[in-house]
Amino acid sequence: MKSQKVAIFDIDGTIFRSSLLIQVTDGLVEKGIMPKKIKHKYELAHKQWLDREGPYEDYIDAVIKAFVKNIKGVSQKEFLKVAEQVVSKQHHRIYRYTRDLVKDLKKKKYFMLAISHSPKDILDEFCEELGFDKVYGQIYEVQNNKYSGKTLYRNLILEKSKILQRAIEKEGLSLRGSIGVGDTESDSSFLRKVDNPICFNPNQELYKIAQRNKWQIVVERKNVIYKIK
Repeated sequence: MKSQKVAIFDIDGTIFRSSLLIQVTDGLVEKGIMPKKIKHKYELAHKQWLDREGPYEDYIDAVIKAFVKNIKGVSQKEFLKVAEQVVSKQHHRIYRYTRDLVKDLKKKKYFMLAISHSPKDILDEFCEELGFDKVYGQIYEVQNNKYSGKTLYRNLILEKSKILQRAIEKEGLSLRGSIGVGDTESDSSFLRKVDNPICFNPNQELYKIAQRNKWQIVVERKNVIYKIK
């Protein structure tokens, strides 16, 4: 029996036109589950990015720090409720190119694998609607129905190529004909392993890597999709 082909996707900025971590953090603040003052920790970085005075990486790093520092003591039930609301409201805010690619690969019976640094508890909600078979994301420990503040398997999740290898071994998948889609340099580790790497709306670092390796670059801007070889 032939092994099933695998397609691996980053989610934030690759399928979802924002970051699930940003959206759920904002949602937790709006509901009063996390303190409103934490927005000050990343609002300046957000403004600088919008004004093209600072990189997006500084903004997302500030959100991550605020989230990790304040997740301790949050009820998992409340978190999941906010996550459900975020996904319900924003699940259509996805890129056309990757949306259609996911649909096409599912028809071709690819095993759909999602890997992200966003919390798995919201990724599961988001990726279920898209039809992904397996989802890997940051796992935050739960004790007595509340988050303890501890991140589990952090080193594994940060190294996406290791996750891909783990999924291949556990699910009996094949890299022959495999496809990978990512948008930042952290995705390059798994893009190097697949037969068909696609750099979608890449940041500058991934763009440089893609050019050196002659990977396909795809950019979606407004209602136009550009493909660069």
